[in-house]
Amino acid sequence: MIRVLVADDHALVRDGVRALLAASGDMQVVAEAADGREAVARARECAPDVILIDIAMPGLGGLEAVPLLQREAPHARILVLTQYEHADYVRRFLRLGVAGYVLKKAAGSELVSAIRAAHRGGLVLDPAIARDALADPESGRTEPSDDPYDALTERERQVLKLVAEGRSNKEVAAFLDISVKTAMTHREHVMQKLNLHNRTDLTRYAMRKGIIQDQG
Repeated sequence: MIRVLVADDHALVRDGVRALLAASGDMQVVAEAADGREAVARARECAPDVILIDIAMPGLGGLEAVPLLQREAPHARILVLTQYEHADYVRRFLRLGVAGYVLKKAAGSELVSAIRAAHRGGLVLDPAIARDALADPESGRTEPSDDPYDALTERERQVLKLVAEGRSNKEVAAFLDISVKTAMTHREHVMQKLNLHNRTDLTRYAMRKGIIQDQG
């Protein structure tokens, strides 16, 4: 059986995936998570074969969680399951080394096939987005791109998302288990690297880059 961890902040999505995989005959959901931090904890506990993860989740989203998941469950294959079709997302995740990118509008049979392919070691890209994503010559590179976001450290990306969500320095520190001073330092480094001047600029940047959802 292919052991699957499903990380999505919508219970309805998790329930649907669980039911779908239960009917497949060769895979099962062994753990669920509602955000990236919980996904990391579940991955550490159950050592899944495949991890399905959404992009936009509270706290740690998919972009911030993938490097942590790769450390905690190095043998797991990670599939992004999302509604976002933008090629930029695909390229970012490919640079992180995920096994694939599947849209939530795909048929259930496509998701099952994607999980099997990822488990076998293949790279899975939804046909609707693969051409645009792979057309960019940087999509297959491992060296840094010109995007200043790629210059941020893993911790700085986490802080960026949390601050953009409106969390105070104290809340960021508590969430990441670091000191308030360290949280403030990371925040300052983020602002400098991205050439941002205040929280409003930072929040707008995060919305524009899809790091947080625009509630507008």
